[in-house]
Amino acid sequence: MRDEHEFSVRVYYEDTDAGGIVYYANYLKFLERARTEWLRELGIEQDELLTRHIGFVVRQVNMDNLRAAVFNAQLVIRSRIVQLKKASLVFHQQIFNQQNELLVDATIHIACVDLAKMRAIAIPSHIREELLRVC
Repeated sequence: MRDEHEFSVRVYYEDTDAGGIVYYANYLKFLERARTEWLRELGIEQDELLTRHIGFVVRQVNMDNLRAAVFNAQLVIRSRIVQLKKASLVFHQQIFNQQNELLVDATIHIACVDLAKMRAIAIPSHIREELLRVC
């Protein structure tokens, strides 16, 4: 799988803990934003999917926090799809600081779900086609 997406985020005071470093759970928020913006750039708006009771939900996260990010740092999240199946996909995402040091390495498993029935469903064909184009 080839294409990689980049998304930048600034660390705000609210993202940090009492020690002035990013609270670990906030890395998950940064990763989510990066995935959402990538989908948006592909023309996939999740609010439109919600009107059809379709959602992408996180099924599994494997996240390795290697270094800490600090208040006011500019971070870059690099994302790529490493697996695309009928009803799920897997993202590999990494967060880097301005010195290009790897801070976080994560693998995120996503399932496509019928939200009314809370069951996995096939990724809609027009979305799957767009995802195949970038992976």
